[in-house]
Amino acid sequence: MSSTKESMFKYLKNDLPSGLVVFLVALPLCLGISLASGAPFFSGLISGIIGGVVIGYLSGSKLSVSGPAAGLAALVLAAITNIGAFDLFLCAVLIAGILQILMSVARLGGIANYFPSSVIKGMLTSIGILIIAKQIPHAVGYEKEEKGNLTELVSFGSEDWHKLLEPLQHIQVGVFIICIVSILIMIVWEKPFIKNKVKFIPGALVAVIVAILINEIFKATQSPLVVEDNHLVQIKAAKSAGEFFSFFTLPDFNGFLNSKVIVTGIMIAIIATLETLLSIEAVDNLDPERKVTNTNKELLAQGIGNAVSGLIGGLPITSVIVRSSANVNAGAKSKLSAIFHGILLLVCVVTIPSLLNYIPLSALAAILLITGYKLCKIAVFSQMIKNGKYQYIPFFITVIVIICIDLLGLYPSLKGEGLLVGVIAGLIAAFGAILHGNLKNSYFFHKDKHQENDIINIHLSEEVSFLNKAAIRETLDHIPGNTRVTINASNTDYIDFDVLELIKEFRDIKAPLKNITCKLEGFQEKYQIENLLNVQSTH
Repeated sequence: MSSTKESMFKYLKNDLPSGLVVFLVALPLCLGISLASGAPFFSGLISGIIGGVVIGYLSGSKLSVSGPAAGLAALVLAAITNIGAFDLFLCAVLIAGILQILMSVARLGGIANYFPSSVIKGMLTSIGILIIAKQIPHAVGYEKEEKGNLTELVSFGSEDWHKLLEPLQHIQVGVFIICIVSILIMIVWEKPFIKNKVKFIPGALVAVIVAILINEIFKATQSPLVVEDNHLVQIKAAKSAGEFFSFFTLPDFNGFLNSKVIVTGIMIAIIATLETLLSIEAVDNLDPERKVTNTNKELLAQGIGNAVSGLIGGLPITSVIVRSSANVNAGAKSKLSAIFHGILLLVCVVTIPSLLNYIPLSALAAILLITGYKLCKIAVFSQMIKNGKYQYIPFFITVIVIICIDLLGLYPSLKGEGLLVGVIAGLIAAFGAILHGNLKNSYFFHKDKHQENDIINIHLSEEVSFLNKAAIRETLDHIPGNTRVTINASNTDYIDFDVLELIKEFRDIKAPLKNITCKLEGFQEKYQIENLLNVQSTH
């Protein structure tokens, strides 16, 4: 324990500035995700604090940063609506945490390897579409039911065209202007001529500050464009320690007897686990030292964090790539950076909640619109199509099912369960495609025991699917250093995109670190591996 503390405090000059940068990124995101989730703003800040302090301390990753995730916002919004009470929903968060702890004990940290990337990308793309749809009402100031649901804005199916145009009469021009300005700021802030000069100042924070200033100008000039209080962040300010602790919400443990709560808890556990494992994998690739995080230990940390969050009124937590990449880029060296960002969030909640109440909701909606767009931009669809039918069929089935259930409401009995049903449908499609292509050929992978300086020949079988990804990853990860490896696909008819990506990652990144010479045979003519995998990960 003492050595851990020494390593944490060894890089104070790197970690404290990095923690400040992550705090500036996290603060508007915590508030925005609370808005998207239909939960109290205080809940998003609680989960940000727990993600930083509790999970930051327990995590096996030095650079990962956890907090409330945009990927769970659509699920949380639907769950709170369906369950009917926030304190009952907190039981679902607690259940999710307990399940993650059990998954850690069962050593299921590699479970993400058994989910095809096409289905995961389909889920994330659908989440992006849902986030955009549900933030449009906040962006224009017309929250008919205060749930940010796009379908509530327009009287679909009405024969009266005047009714279809009726929502335009309710748009708050000042709210809409602030949203547009915020979006433009964040877009321009990503341009190299600005980003390279002020890379440690997040565009989302600048957008929020400018939004506040614009509204204050509206007030000073007594403009009719002033944003009303009901379109601003609303966080209670405590006058005493006792009042502050009264803001925390305890779960209603009757939720453990509620089937909707239990199903929601299972869904949160699955999606939060997948998001965390994908984020951890991405962070490990960003780590200059290329250290591999123990995923079972990470699941334990996430489970404890979610259990604590559910007990005191927070939202579900995952490892978040946006904050983690900001942490890496700011020069973080240890866990202290994530912990420090959590402490800063706590100080902010205790000392300046009244200042946060100046933030227009449309500025937070703008942040979420940009976040949603990054998840579902056109390039994702075109890339999936280029990757072939084994990728795009499960992808589109996942997206279509989720959108039909959770956005269009075509199956009211399944409302709020679209993510789970969509992922299951995508998995069935992926398995069906693989079984169709793999009907006569089973997977065969040959590996003898080898020592350093040996020559290793790995021959792939006729059909290699994503089901073989975990076994291949384990084999490649355990090849000893200072060896020569030949991976031969001369007799292979089909290799899944995930496996090709894994092999290229091994050849280009992992093998050189262990002084392994890796040669590929039989790939170039059939799979054009260089062109096929020359794509940056969207995670």
